[in-house]
Parts: sequence; C-alpha cells; structure tokens
Amino acid sequence: MKILIIEDEIDMLQNMKQTLEKEGFLIESATHYESAFQKIGVYAYDCILLDIGLPDGNGLDILKILKEKGINDGVIIVSAKDSLDDKLKGLNLGADDYLSKPFHMAELNARVKALLRRSNFGGTQNIELGNLSVNPEERSVWINQTEIELNRKEMDILLYLIANKNRLVNKTALAEHVWGDHIDQADNFEFIYSQIKNLRKKLTAHQVDIEIKSVYGIGYKLDVL
Repeated sequence: MKILIIEDEIDMLQNMKQTLEKEGFLIESATHYESAFQKIGVYAYDCILLDIGLPDGNGLDILKILKEKGINDGVIIVSAKDSLDDKLKGLNLGADDYLSKPFHMAELNARVKALLRRSNFGGTQNIELGNLSVNPEERSVWINQTEIELNRKEMDILLYLIANKNRLVNKTALAEHVWGDHIDQADNFEFIYSQIKNLRKKLTAHQVDIEIKSVYGIGYKLDVL
C-alpha cells in the first residue's frame, strides 16, 4: 500500500514515515504545496496524509482540487489546527478523517489502517476469495487453513491485484504502486515479472482458487476460479 505524507515539519515527517514503513507501507513525501501537487498529478496513492499549513500554500486547496478532478485517493488531514471550523471544512471538502496534532503514532497507524480497510476492502478485516484468505493488517495469507509465506513485494502485488480483482491492471500502474517513484529500480519490469512468477508458484502449489492472468504487453488480471 502506498502513502503520500504532505508535511513541512521535518521531524514530524520522519516520525510518521518511520512508523508507517515499519508496518510495511511504501512511503513518499512532500514538504511543499508545489511538490505535493506534482506527485499527486503523477502517482496514485492509497492514502494521503495532508497537513493544512504548508509554507507555500494551503493543504485544503490541494484537497479541493483533488475532489474537483475526481481523484479518489483516501485523505486524512493531519494538522495543528484544531478548530471545529477547520475540521468541518476539511470533511466537507471530502477528507476521510481528521487527526489533530499532537498525536501518538499508534493512533496515526490505526487511522491509516482503518481508512485502507474502508477504501480498498469494504472495511473487512479478512478478505476471502474462494479458498484464499488474506488479512491486510497482519499481512498474512492462508489457503485451505495453511499459511503461505510471501515476501514484502509479493504481498504488495497480491493486495493490489485483490483490490482490483476482475480488472486489467496496467503493469506501469502496478510498478508505480509497489515501487513508487523508484520505478526505474524495477529493471524494465523484469523484477515485477519475477515477483509475479514466484507469487503464482506459491499460490498454485496450494491449489488456490484464484488465477493471475498475464495480458501480453499490457499487464495482469486477477480472476476468481
């Protein structure tokens, strides 16, 4: 799962980043209005943590433009401003949640996971597809009550395909989701191919009721058998 943190306080930004990276999230960051807007224009995110008070603009303006353009990335406002008016304005503009500073990192983690459950998996704790059971929070995978070990990238790919099941996923979109703006490290998508090959092998060995199909030159599609 990919998260963008828009925060100009460097210490706060690093604490948030470290906390969420420990949970296995792919984190990108921006410290200014313009850099944040550039990233949002290029990449899709599962969650955006948005500070209102940026040095070169207002975070609420970013939120307003996101919603006007129909970009449905989940947004949690993270701000020192704690007035009722600020909260209502943010929520009315389409924010999913509002977290006032100061806050405990454990609460941030819980709010992010709750948003991701609602946005990607309908709020369910466990995802059931045939004989496959996946817990996104615990990052555990079971087939016929047998736990399957996946590496971090294999898990990220599986969760992204599940969130987009029965849809054709462009390989570029998949690469950006799993590797973010470090996509060049994927070595012209060869690394993605090898990860999906290994993922298929592990799932097939346990006779899973899903199939990851390749669409030549375009991407992948997850079907339930």
